[in-house]
Amino acid sequence: MAKCAICEKAVYFGNNVSHSHRRSNRMWKANVKAVRVKTEGGSKKMYVCTGCLRSGKVERA
Repeated sequence: MAKCAICEKAVYFGNNVSHSHRRSNRMWKANVKAVRVKTEGGSKKMYVCTGCLRSGKVERA
């Protein structure tokens, strides 16, 4: 799974807990997009989470 190049957000794990309190494994995936980003040397394709895109930490090319 891809990881955000800016904030390093990636997959993390936990448990689904049912009403009877039985537990099973689950996984949360970061909302990561492949985006062309402006850098010093031109533009570059990076994996960036939507939180970084919305907050303005990254400028699209």
